[in-house]
Amino acid sequence: MATPIPMAASTDRVFEAVALKKEYDDGTVKALRGVDFHINQGEFVAIVGQSGSGKSTLLQMLGALDRPSAGTLKFRGTSLADRADLAAFRALEVGFIFQAFHLLPTFTAIENVQIPMFETKHSVSERQQRAIKLLTAVGLAERLHHFPSKLSGGERQRVAIARSLANGPSVLLADEPTGNLDSENSDIVLDLIVRLRREQNITLILVTHDMGIARKAERVITMKDGRIISDGRNETSQPD
Repeated sequence: MATPIPMAASTDRVFEAVALKKEYDDGTVKALRGVDFHINQGEFVAIVGQSGSGKSTLLQMLGALDRPSAGTLKFRGTSLADRADLAAFRALEVGFIFQAFHLLPTFTAIENVQIPMFETKHSVSERQQRAIKLLTAVGLAERLHHFPSKLSGGERQRVAIARSLANGPSVLLADEPTGNLDSENSDIVLDLIVRLRREQNITLILVTHDMGIARKAERVITMKDGRIISDGRNETSQPD
């Protein structure tokens, strides 16, 4: 059973949404219908709900991959709508993990991990060393120069996790990150994400339809028909 989330000081808030709406097709499709919430620094939040509930749309708003139709979404006290360079925000503040791995097939693992670092001023050598460190951290030290086609599904998702951490983001957004994996690899990848989040004090926001995965989170936001219907501490959450 969830318990209500207490209000936090604004300085602790990573995201804050007020009356957030998203509509498509001239308003005929209402993906988000006035959503209010805040997410604090270092939290592990699972967003759950059936297909079409608005959970992936909300994640896209948080990652500045799409813009709201109405309402306000702030990142550390500043409206995302007022940010001049959202590409820099996505590259430097947020790491993304998707259900589809989105690895470039003609790039090796070490090259794929370096892609987000092209937005930085790191030298070629610095990018390579960073990529090696990250791939080693996710258990792929022996697979640096393998192309995605030569990696298993679990290994490809681990490359994607390493890539998401390339620029040291403060926020990690994961959309059904184990959706394309079998149960064994799903457990391995999820445990890896949770461990890295804890070690690096990252705010983790994970979208899932799997309540077994959601139980690992500290807090669960449940959505239905574009609205938040519950938001509270997960009393059954498992320790990191």
